Amino acid sequence: MRVVLQRVSKATVTIQTKIKGEIGVGYLLLVGFTAKDGPSEVKWLAEKIVGLRVFNDEQGKKNKSLEDVEGSVLVVSQFTLYGDASKGRRPSFIDAAPGDKAKVLYDYFISCLCERLTAGRVATGEFGAMMNVNIVNQGPFTLVLEK
Repeated sequence: MRVVLQRVSKATVTIQTKIKGEIGVGYLLLVGFTAKDGPSEVKWLAEKIVGLRVFNDEQGKKNKSLEDVEGSVLVVSQFTLYGDASKGRRPSFIDAAPGDKAKVLYDYFISCLCERLTAGRVATGEFGAMMNVNIVNQGPFTLVLEK
């Protein structure tokens, strides 16, 4: 499982012209899965993300977590995180989980986040849809997390 985490001031995901998900301060999470991933990887990364201390405290040090700042997450599925462009000109996505398995893991990831964050703090895109993602990256601050 791979997650690209971007700390944001705000983020939205739009499908056609309709906003599907929208948050203020928090994380945009681009999420991809492999066929080898299962519930333990998903749960571990959800816990890791909620507990990461990447927001500034009063002294300007990164000591505050998503929970501490009452931030939100916007979760967007992105199988292209497992694209391999090492050969040829067209990426291969053979390492990405098949859609049916990835959807189950995506839904489980969202439920794990919802267990830890109060109501209304988890927004999503739509699995498999063509989406436009708009962010105001705070920092910018980006991490790539894997399990």
